Amino acid sequence: MKKVGIIRCQQTEDMCPGTTDFIVASKGKLAFEGTGPVEVSGFVTCGGCPGKKAVPRAEVLVDRGVDVIAFASCIKKGNPIGFPCPHAEEMINAVKKRVGDKCEILDWTH
Repeated sequence: MKKVGIIRCQQTEDMCPGTTDFIVASKGKLAFEGTGPVEVSGFVTCGGCPGKKAVPRAEVLVDRGVDVIAFASCIKKGNPIGFPCPHAEEMINAVKKRVGDKCEILDWTH
């Protein structure tokens, strides 16, 4: 079973416990249909706007054995508040550039 590290928005962590991320990951649903069921090995925030801590946190997750980095849907889709991160594309691309050759990158979860 592959291992996933999920990076979430720090601004939404006080209103979303991430349960849907854990459910879809463990069942291999939605964004995880291509990977099948995965084990969540890490669940961290981007560090707050503008998301500069996402890159070093992704590196730590990869160093600790994750096969997939997934950006929680709060970042790209704005769940649950309907406000996507204005820095999402830049943050995702920076992570892809740094660790994309070592793991799969998903830009959403559910």
